[in-house]
Amino acid sequence: MALISINLKDGTLDSGSAIIIGIDLGTTNSLVAYMKNGQAVCVKDEGGKNALVPSVIHFAENGTVVVGDAAKAKLITDPGNTIYSVKRLMGKSYADLSAIQGLLGYKILDDDTESLVKIRVNARYYTPIQLSAEILKSLKIRIEKELRAPVSQAVITVPAYFNDNQRQATRDAGKLAGLDVLRIVNEPTAAALAYGIGLDTTKAEVIAVYDLGGGTFDISILQIQDGIFEVLSTNGDTFLGGDDFDSAIVSFFCDQLNIGAEILTEDKSLGQEIRLHAEMAKKALSRSEKFEGKIGNQVVRITRAEFETLITPLVQKTLDCCANALRDAKLAADKIDKIVMVGGSTRVPLVNKSVADYFGKPVFDSLDPDEVVALGAAIQADILAGNQKDLLLLDIAPLSLGIETVGGLMDVIIPRNSKVPTKAGRQYTTSVDGQKNLKIAVYQGERDLVENNRKLGEFILSGIPPMPAGLPKIDIQFIINADGILNVRARELRSGVEQETDIRPTFGITEEEMAAMLLDSISHAQEDMQARGLLEARNEANHLLQAGAKFLEQNDGILSPEEKKKTKALLLALEDACGLTDKDQIQRAIETLNTYTAPLAHRAMDETIQAAMQGKKVS
Repeated sequence: MALISINLKDGTLDSGSAIIIGIDLGTTNSLVAYMKNGQAVCVKDEGGKNALVPSVIHFAENGTVVVGDAAKAKLITDPGNTIYSVKRLMGKSYADLSAIQGLLGYKILDDDTESLVKIRVNARYYTPIQLSAEILKSLKIRIEKELRAPVSQAVITVPAYFNDNQRQATRDAGKLAGLDVLRIVNEPTAAALAYGIGLDTTKAEVIAVYDLGGGTFDISILQIQDGIFEVLSTNGDTFLGGDDFDSAIVSFFCDQLNIGAEILTEDKSLGQEIRLHAEMAKKALSRSEKFEGKIGNQVVRITRAEFETLITPLVQKTLDCCANALRDAKLAADKIDKIVMVGGSTRVPLVNKSVADYFGKPVFDSLDPDEVVALGAAIQADILAGNQKDLLLLDIAPLSLGIETVGGLMDVIIPRNSKVPTKAGRQYTTSVDGQKNLKIAVYQGERDLVENNRKLGEFILSGIPPMPAGLPKIDIQFIINADGILNVRARELRSGVEQETDIRPTFGITEEEMAAMLLDSISHAQEDMQARGLLEARNEANHLLQAGAKFLEQNDGILSPEEKKKTKALLLALEDACGLTDKDQIQRAIETLNTYTAPLAHRAMDETIQAAMQGKKVS
């Protein structure tokens, strides 16, 4: 299996002359870069001043979508319809994010499941993939204006700790934006490339990449040898970054204004105004000793010394993560050859000094810390384009591999462009009570519905002990060896029942057919996303309808006649919505049902536990 370059406009194989862009899809800001006269450059705005595009999306009442600075301005005037920090939501469920719901100016949907989170804007529901696609579309438009030519291929960076769900979500966002994502690259690898680290294949070294962005922090220890970047360890905090520096200043300003923290959630516009002033203060204090601003009719002030006192515990948290990463890599701090600084928050003088003191040597910070990852992505893109011949590109899987799930959806287990050999797996369960057999159908392709992909084979996992739906745990593993042969294994973890088969995933596919499949996935991305969204909404609704009927039956004596009547009516409304083709209407019916029945379910559980405990003593 070899990397191929495809002209997505006409579906033909490319000679390698097409520009492949590099994208840093960030929590706070995003950037796009490309190679110009042998140098990586970030594309700036029309005024030629700022390369940063705020990762903020605003939805106007008339349906217009705005991204960037214009959207950021709406954080104060229309916070409920202005989405920020969407990267934090990628590949996450509501359960993962419930702790920060109150900190967000917009509504995320609690569907009481482990499915990926949804965001409500006006009366519509969006996934983080759709929202990230809007940011990527704006970056695509920006660079196409710069180049005066269409762009269709990209390298996108992600944090080293991103899991398979988060990486796949990023890839899907690219596809929805009309980009063929040739490679998902770890941000620390991109940062190292930007400094030229690793380009000399005769030199071996160990580096630390300290990445403190707006919403996340991670420290990665990389060993670089023979042009290959190996992540020895990574550590960090997905909820620690410049936003938390801002929050510390927000609390400081609230004390000065004599207002309680609860006002930030009650008055979203005031909360955003204070937050934006806090961000301005943080940036100003990196250059000067004090900041003064006005919120409403009141003046707020803060000095650099006060700011450093506020953030010292947060900076120490990052150093604790550094210690953990070094321990996992089995290295001492003095064994690190270079420390690369990434992320706008590393401009804070206290951060820079603390990291240099911890590792005992000066840090690499000569490049713009906001741009360094995007610059590295452009260099990686240049390598993929074949313009740097002496760097090694490992074999990759040319098309995504996955299985069919409920509703005919393609669930990708190994994304295309994964390095080979590789292994990946996921856990599934049954959808019917007492199910003894499970058909596992393996597909190859980039479309969201299996009917549009290529079926490679199927087998039956039989002998599953009869259990209620949702109770069996079925682990499915895909293993591709160095020869490109796929081994699929399925095992029911509770009983130990297992089955496996070998499949040759590239058999019978020419490079031209592969190009056509990739082109197809881009051109149908929007309709595929809509079809997937509708099917997922229907699957979720059908699960709730079954659970709701069972709930009414089991708690008949606990619920009042009015509660039973209302629940039945909401179930009927959900069933009616399922017959339609509007996923947002289904989601609204789901949310209404969940909102009404959640307290009933809690009460029913309390009464059941109380009845079970009667007459028993707890020692």
